[in-house]
Amino acid sequence: MIDNTDLVRMLDMLCPMYLLLNEEGVITRVGPTLQKIRPDRELKGERFLDLFELARPRCVGSFADLLNAKGGKLNLSFRDARKTAMKGLIVGIGGGAVVKLSFGISVVEAVRDYHLTSADFSSTDPAIELLYLAEANSVAMEASRQLNLRLQAAKISAEEQAFTDTLTGLKNRRAMEHVMARRASGGMPYALMHIDLDFFKQVNDTLGHAAGDYVLQQVARVLVEETRREDTVARAGGDEFVIIFDHLTDRPRLQRIARRLIDRVEQPMRFHGQSCRISTSIGIAISTEQPASDPLKLLGQADVALYAAKRGGRAGLRFYSPGMENHDPVASVEVDRARFG
Repeated sequence: MIDNTDLVRMLDMLCPMYLLLNEEGVITRVGPTLQKIRPDRELKGERFLDLFELARPRCVGSFADLLNAKGGKLNLSFRDARKTAMKGLIVGIGGGAVVKLSFGISVVEAVRDYHLTSADFSSTDPAIELLYLAEANSVAMEASRQLNLRLQAAKISAEEQAFTDTLTGLKNRRAMEHVMARRASGGMPYALMHIDLDFFKQVNDTLGHAAGDYVLQQVARVLVEETRREDTVARAGGDEFVIIFDHLTDRPRLQRIARRLIDRVEQPMRFHGQSCRISTSIGIAISTEQPASDPLKLLGQADVALYAAKRGGRAGLRFYSPGMENHDPVASVEVDRARFG
């Protein structure tokens, strides 16, 4: 014979989410896991139908009705704020009943909400396998997420490297052409400033390529400092730079920027105790002043204006105007020449 103590110990081990009910439907014993999910509420002594709301069977008005329900299968949830859905089976015994409960498909949410572990379930409960699968899936999803993040970071890094000049940290020619094409396709007004360093070869020939690299880096810093965040500063190659000014087509303002660049670049740069002295010539083309929006054509016009500035004595700036390609000395240009002393 099994006494009540042995029965309780057996139920605690085999189905830790059980209830023992007396003949009035009052709870006389609660399984450890079931009590754990309501730690602040003493379930023993409560009426079963006051504690749970039944979805199946329907139309149960009394404990007797519940015992007489066909099959004894239950779909129910707590009546209080956290309405955890559960499945159950009720079996009449000695005038009372035993109710075995489980979380069913909501076991993962229940484990999360109530901080349950495998020790809260019977070792043969299928929920254990489901928990292991859920954990394995969670680990796999996290690993996949981390891998995707690394791949995305690697992609971004590769794209940045592909568009970056390694010496100066500026955009390279490829990036410059990409930005220009995007501006042109979007119909945005913009201006191009083509910048070439005067006397740079002399620095390389007399002080070496390390000094030349230093000069290029210092010029890049000046260009960034004298432009806005929305502008694009690129090293087009060698000692040539291009600045793309978004939504800036005002000639006087562009002229003031170019003058500041010329003045700052002319300041002597010290490299290992040696003075590196250069100047810069600047050609400017404005998208709204040209009938065609072809960015490469606009860049060619800025290049024409640049070499017109060089022919004018260097350390100066010129805006592109029609006829400048023919070296017309009376072409309508604006000149701001600073002597290189």
